[in-house]
Amino acid sequence: MDEALIEQAKHYAEEQGKSLSQVVADYLTALTLPIETQPLTPATQSLLGIMKDNPADESDYKQRLEDKYL
Repeated sequence: MDEALIEQAKHYAEEQGKSLSQVVADYLTALTLPIETQPLTPATQSLLGIMKDNPADESDYKQRLEDKYL
């Protein structure tokens, strides 16, 4: 394995307050989880349902781009 990659991984683990083994274990655990059970990031979570009451389609998007750039 590339030594530079190992050093980067060690640095990342240290920044996260974890051992490199724990970072690898967390990653492998995440890989094996079905997508629907993986936790959402706070940013993604905040976007859930944002368009529920205001559906938009491709023509809305195109119109927005025309208004903005033309």
